[in-house]
Amino acid sequence: MKKYAITLLAFATLSFSFGQETITFPDQSSVITTGVPFMLIAPDARSAAMGDMGVATSVDGFSQQWNPAKYVFSEAKSGVSLSYTPYLSKLVNDISISYATYFNRLNEYSAVSASFKYFSLGEITLTQSEDDPGINVKPNEFTADIAYTLRLADQFSMAVAVRYLRSDLRIDQVDPNADAASSFGADITGYYQSEEEAYNDFNGRWRAGFAIQNLGPKFSYDDGGRENFQPTNLRLGAGFDFIFDEYSKLGITAEVSKLLVPTPPKFGFVDTNGDGEQTDDDPTTPEDENEPTIITQGQDNNVSFLSGIFQSFGDAPGGFSEELREFTWSLGAEYTYQENFAFRAGYFNEAEDKGARKFFALGAGFKYTTINIDLSYLFSASRVQSPLENTLRFSLTFNFGDGEYDEY
Repeated sequence: MKKYAITLLAFATLSFSFGQETITFPDQSSVITTGVPFMLIAPDARSAAMGDMGVATSVDGFSQQWNPAKYVFSEAKSGVSLSYTPYLSKLVNDISISYATYFNRLNEYSAVSASFKYFSLGEITLTQSEDDPGINVKPNEFTADIAYTLRLADQFSMAVAVRYLRSDLRIDQVDPNADAASSFGADITGYYQSEEEAYNDFNGRWRAGFAIQNLGPKFSYDDGGRENFQPTNLRLGAGFDFIFDEYSKLGITAEVSKLLVPTPPKFGFVDTNGDGEQTDDDPTTPEDENEPTIITQGQDNNVSFLSGIFQSFGDAPGGFSEELREFTWSLGAEYTYQENFAFRAGYFNEAEDKGARKFFALGAGFKYTTINIDLSYLFSASRVQSPLENTLRFSLTFNFGDGEYDEY
């Protein structure tokens, strides 16, 4: 991708939170923004095909992203998974998310796992004039994490993951004081899977899961820059497997999620001429840094990440109804035949004033001996075009010691 410097700066300003201050106007919707938002993007094709869900689906190699507590329910001893997701593929061909995971069951009651996720913004050429050959830069972000899973009961397990993140988006050729931002975080997750139960015309199994993800301190790109929240997130999900016979199974899963980050407040204005109306001379935020900003609705979001978690449940400027709109939800289905073929479909929904992400997804999975291949495709259903619209995502999993554990 070849772009001028001004294009890079415009894209970065719109897509990511750096150290600059943002002016918020009274009629602006309260969209919650965080640093490193790529951490919330579904990196694997199976979860993407079911509407970006995974906290309560059955175990697979990519459970590290959603709920590593599922790994102690794996029939395989260990596994390695790889995934590649093109991003903004309609515009460029070198922005992508790559993801790799590994898990290993230590015994009947415990497992360890790890993953690495890399977000590349491609190669960008910075130029100062038409004749300038320019400087090539490659901004990127990545995370690396490890998790430990422990089965606390026959049907219930929990996991704890710790993570290192690094965001190298500031360009030192543009800003000599720029530096890569880094921080650490943690996940706490749980998973329940019932025994197979007999009903009138079929057998069935219940599933449920929760995850509190990306718990960690705020970070900034320079000493004087604004601190950015990590995308701390709550996920809750439940599902049911319709087991028709020894060959075919249909799993239905629903999931809700909410960012545990403060909602930006709505600001008033400084009435410099005393006419009671905001004009061009009445700034939303005061020019004098010693003069307090007027918050007309909501709460100050300049708080620590721990305070922000608790504040996020009751600080929406529009009250309880707006708090409910901050929950996203998804519904997914997966039909499996002989454990060798799977067909998937899903839907994801986000409120119009909170991002307006709405899309349908389809996908398929194939298993050959110990290798799983998964594909997914997204169809946007929103007025806001998705960066992943009409993108084919691909995932590959290698299972070792398949069938060593019997969880069903």
